[in-house]
Amino acid sequence: MRNRTDNRRQPTEVTTVRARASAATPPAVTVSLVARMLREAFEGPPGPWTYFIDSSAATGVFGTIGGLNAAQASQKAGPNNTTIAGHVHHLNASLALSRQALRGVSTSHDRSLSWTLSTVDDAAWIALRAELQREYESLLVAVLSHATWDEDALGVAFGAIAHAAYHLGAMRQRLTPHDRNP
Repeated sequence: MRNRTDNRRQPTEVTTVRARASAATPPAVTVSLVARMLREAFEGPPGPWTYFIDSSAATGVFGTIGGLNAAQASQKAGPNNTTIAGHVHHLNASLALSRQALRGVSTSHDRSLSWTLSTVDDAAWIALRAELQREYESLLVAVLSHATWDEDALGVAFGAIAHAAYHLGAMRQRLTPHDRNP
């Protein structure tokens, strides 16, 4: 005679996913976390602890580039002889594409044109930093106002955060000890 307990099915991947979905993170928590991580990448540490950057002052993108002049931002370094100005220009384009993607606009994945700038004069450096501030603020507004956090939206948001963190690290590595913020 067969034991009835032998007929029970083990949980499948589908039932496990459904169980997780019923206990999903509330949208407000998702938005808050994504916004906090974007702020951390660009504005710096929000308090005594951080998710991924140094907790000392001025370690976000804006703090890292804020004290640099055009000559420092145009100094070539690294494996591809890129400049901090080039990284900022690239981040501007990337933030704009992320904002568009969150708004449902189809975007190109070709980022090669965003590496066309490498040197700047004083006026261009000021304008480039101001553009970065605008693009960051526009993406933050898009995140805060985004209604449906599906896989695509989360991928765009987390991709923007990871991309910004990568370029923040690349820019900080190009700083000379004299250029570094305390």
